[in-house]
Amino acid sequence: MSDWDAWAVRARLRAKRMRYELAAPLPEAEVRAFEVEHGIRLPEEYRTFVTTVGDGPAGPEHGLMPLVTPRPEADDWAVDGEWEDDRRQGRLAAPCPIRERRPFDVNRRFDEREGLTLGTLMLAEQGCGMYTRLILNGPLAGQVWHLDQDFGTCMPESPDFRTWYTDWLEK
Repeated sequence: MSDWDAWAVRARLRAKRMRYELAAPLPEAEVRAFEVEHGIRLPEEYRTFVTTVGDGPAGPEHGLMPLVTPRPEADDWAVDGEWEDDRRQGRLAAPCPIRERRPFDVNRRFDEREGLTLGTLMLAEQGCGMYTRLILNGPLAGQVWHLDQDFGTCMPESPDFRTWYTDWLEK
């Protein structure tokens, strides 16, 4: 199901007394232009959320990252660099190499050449080089995963964006 009740989401956010408010939804044309530019089709639950509910920042972890326009407070934080990296030509459309969970291993370090972030879109920063990412292509497309880029750890968080976001709303 891809329909969102924007009023209900905003009401739940008010009840949570969040420090965030949702930005306005993005126009369909802007989302479609983003998809064309990057050669992708966003998973329907996420796509519908940003076009009918809002484009962040109210969300899990340190907030939902915006899709098209950088955060107004963007500066030299690692998260802003990560957001920009996702938008480099070819990254979002690249095959996602993630096929299975990779648990934490103190002896393993992230290897940039593995390209664990290829074919994924950063949804939220968890802190300390850890991110929540939406897989855009491959057998796990549409799933939400935790990636720790210091140790190359990747673990499933949720079967889809809707479940990930609504689980957070209900906490």
